[in-house]
Amino acid sequence: MDELSKKQDEVYRDVATDMDAVVVEHAPLVKRIAYHLKARLPESVQLDDLIQAGMIGLIEASKKYDAQQGAQFATYAGIRIRGSMLDELRKNDWAPKSVHRKARELADAIKTIEGRTGRDARDQEIAEELGIDLDEYYHILQEGNACIVSMEQYGLDKEEFLPGLVDNHSNPELQFYESRFRDNLKNAIASLPERERMVVSLYYESEMKLREIGSIIGVTESRVSQLLNQAHARLSARMEEWQKGKSQY
Repeated sequence: MDELSKKQDEVYRDVATDMDAVVVEHAPLVKRIAYHLKARLPESVQLDDLIQAGMIGLIEASKKYDAQQGAQFATYAGIRIRGSMLDELRKNDWAPKSVHRKARELADAIKTIEGRTGRDARDQEIAEELGIDLDEYYHILQEGNACIVSMEQYGLDKEEFLPGLVDNHSNPELQFYESRFRDNLKNAIASLPERERMVVSLYYESEMKLREIGSIIGVTESRVSQLLNQAHARLSARMEEWQKGKSQY
């Protein structure tokens, strides 16, 4: 082996050793995120599957992390880990078709009401638009726990919401679209009714449990779940309108 090959081999060994050390050091982060996400999901979702997907995300993060971007590795890795877990959930599509259908109907009802009135749709109005009573509407919201990742499909929990962490795109048009998408999603979240906005913030940004959020805003854990899923549906309706170029947000 010549001198150059020896040096290259040493570099590769050092990189592999560093990567192994990073993975070992941050393995507890993977488990913490997996446990937190699992608490929001149906029992059919296996914790081990989430952890395995998260470890893949951690390895990818260790390969792509760039300290020059200014973010701490744990922050960057956390986004990658969570994103990898969500990708695994989407791939397996564990939510029943009936849940997707109800979520779609709920978003459509909200969109119709808010388009007609120009203000936030109220619970009673949504129930009437769906042709059901208020109790049944709240039951649908409660069932919405099965679609808890619906926020992530709009990018709330993805890397693109942390400036400087995403990979560079060579397509300026795509960059422009993603920038506008981020801005409009943030505006849509900011425009939510106050209580829904607070629940979304505490749940996704502060990563609090539903029970903890309930104690803060003075409602039951069940009601927090309803508020969160109603916020999901409202955001779904508003972002769909933005994508059609009709949204005020």
